[in-house]
Amino acid sequence: MIEEIKKVLEGFNGAWKEKKGLWEFSSLIAERKAFLTRKRLTYSAKIRIDDDSKVVKFSELLTEEGSGFSAGGSYDDDGISPGFGFKTETYNTFKGAREGNIEEQSNLFGKKYEYKFDYKEIRSKVAEAVKSAGYGFEYQILPLK
Repeated sequence: MIEEIKKVLEGFNGAWKEKKGLWEFSSLIAERKAFLTRKRLTYSAKIRIDDDSKVVKFSELLTEEGSGFSAGGSYDDDGISPGFGFKTETYNTFKGAREGNIEEQSNLFGKKYEYKFDYKEIRSKVAEAVKSAGYGFEYQILPLK
């Protein structure tokens, strides 16, 4: 089944990986660069195939990752700020206070990034391939583990 899913997603720029039966397709969809900083927005679809019950579970999310120098920083013992500091951050929209479906995430990140990535097309292509193979398709808001 995974080969059929990979085939329908060939036209999308992304990478596949598998860990303990959980397949993940991820694609960098937007990037912002500012003075010595960079932030990236990544789309990730997770797929778990249950051949016994003929069901494919599907979840998707957007994550933001940033790195670079930040102005200010923490103060040392004398109360003096060093001016610049190196900072690496990763944001997962499913951890902490921000939860919701991919549409809500896209609306949130659409205010910060400009991108024309159609996650709905990926979901529908996967669902079509799964259903045409005689499997059930289950969409889950929370990420699969």
